[in-house]
Amino acid sequence: MTNEGQGKQDKPRSRRARVGQVASCGGAKTASVVVNTLVKHGRYGKYVRRRTKLAVHDEKRQAKVGDLVEIVPCRRLSKTKAHRLVRVVRSAV
Repeated sequence: MTNEGQGKQDKPRSRRARVGQVASCGGAKTASVVVNTLVKHGRYGKYVRRRTKLAVHDEKRQAKVGDLVEIVPCRRLSKTKAHRLVRVVRSAV
């Protein structure tokens, strides 16, 4: 018997950071962030734009509408909120 599964438990889980633009920040400590991605079409090979709107936890309420922010996934904080704000990459003018 080998211990193949134990090596995976020691390795920390990587958190995939994403960059998006703040669409609204109306809720208390919550901001809506739009993340745009390019996905290659399976049949035609053309790149298609995809958009995902995520609810983000903003503890210090530092994000404003139009800011470019970096977010990472975290534990589920509410029904729709499962990401938190790391930093403001570029503020809106």
